[in-house]
Amino acid sequence: MGDFVIFSGNSNPVLANKICDYLGVPLGGAKVKTFSDGEIQIEINENVRLKDVFVVQSTCRPVNDSLVELLLMIDACNRSSANRITAVLPYYGYARQDKKVAPRVPISAKLVADLLTTAGAKRVITMDLHAGQIQGFFNIPVDNLFAAPVIIEYIRNHFQNELVIVSPDAGGAERARAFAKRLDAGLAIIDKRRDAPNKAKAMAVIGDVSGKVAVILDDMIDTAGTLSEAVAALAAKGAREIHACCSHAVLSGPALSRIADSVLKSVIVTDTIPLSDRAAESGKFTVLSISELVGEAIIRSYKGDSVTSLFI
Repeated sequence: MGDFVIFSGNSNPVLANKICDYLGVPLGGAKVKTFSDGEIQIEINENVRLKDVFVVQSTCRPVNDSLVELLLMIDACNRSSANRITAVLPYYGYARQDKKVAPRVPISAKLVADLLTTAGAKRVITMDLHAGQIQGFFNIPVDNLFAAPVIIEYIRNHFQNELVIVSPDAGGAERARAFAKRLDAGLAIIDKRRDAPNKAKAMAVIGDVSGKVAVILDDMIDTAGTLSEAVAALAAKGAREIHACCSHAVLSGPALSRIADSVLKSVIVTDTIPLSDRAAESGKFTVLSISELVGEAIIRSYKGDSVTSLFI
């Protein structure tokens, strides 16, 4: 166990400490600060020569600062003769820009993959990628973990009767179907039309939700536009209770106001992104930790054991 070390940037130190607690190792010492003009300053404060290094950093808000912190930490470890550097991104930013949706736009998810590789990462551990094909943007191994075991266990213990899993759009139908099968629940899909980025309009509910407990399932909640439209559509169809769950609580812009103003009874999220004080104080959010899942993936990656078996 003495041949690997875990470091953390500033984006989610609480999760990094929980991972270290699970593994029974201390968090590696590193200085992650900024100069007066905003430049990021990195200094690794312990020996990493010939060690396996895991850098835990969600590229969440402030997204660009978090990404540059991660790149500089990887470079610092690489220049300090680390044996192998694994970038652990519980939340992979820029994942929604995974293809050209219009002329003259970048494929940002691919660029981020290239930056991580160029900085010196030899492996990536991430969770619930927005698009699975992003794994193919890397020329290094990628372990895409799933929060499903943690979320499914919570739903099974708290929602039992007349349950229906709802996909907020056609793209999430496969994920919702897998959850519904494992929970022995019903399935519904919302036909959604998106007119512009971060703007969505729900059109129709496919499936029976009348008198049932509806749980909307998505990989992330950003501005909550999709979620609020889904809630309105389900309420109009007579759902008895409406809940939501996601892996990544981005919660930008008007998200918290939209959730507060909706009839949502609860929102279940994981700690891939730290929850703001305002969100925590709203009383609608339940946070599930994925620290043990990520910690298990780290130790299995270090030992050369199967990571896939975590989800079988």
